[in-house]
Amino acid sequence: MSSDLQWLLIRKYNSFLVKRVPEGPVFSSEPGNLRNLHSHKYSGLTNAKTIDIQDSASGIQITTRKVKASSQAVRAARTTSAVRNRSGGRRALGVTASLAKRSYRPDLRAAALGRTSALLAAQKEKKASPPKKVRGKKVTTA
Repeated sequence: MSSDLQWLLIRKYNSFLVKRVPEGPVFSSEPGNLRNLHSHKYSGLTNAKTIDIQDSASGIQITTRKVKASSQAVRAARTTSAVRNRSGGRRALGVTASLAKRSYRPDLRAAALGRTSALLAAQKEKKASPPKKVRGKKVTTA
């Protein structure tokens, strides 16, 4: 079945649709959707070549679908690579860019890099804010 026909069948009704506002944008929570937008371009269900970037305990997990895999093979059709936290952000972005650019989806390279950088920023520990200095009459002199 072609991806266009699949999109026509599932575009209005599927379990991953997220409609918050009646006249607002329609989002999607499906795996493989990098922008979480409900559109054929970003759909992880209908496109044969998908890249899924997720957060994991050890770092960032990048899952891709094999190009020549059977449509019935679900688990065997996916390959997973993990980028460890200690490897650094530049390496994670480089691995993501090379996977997106190579043969998968060069049109989704910017979305994949944005997703990776957002996950890296979320994994960083927050700096403790410095204590506030007391000014004016509140200062007690001893």
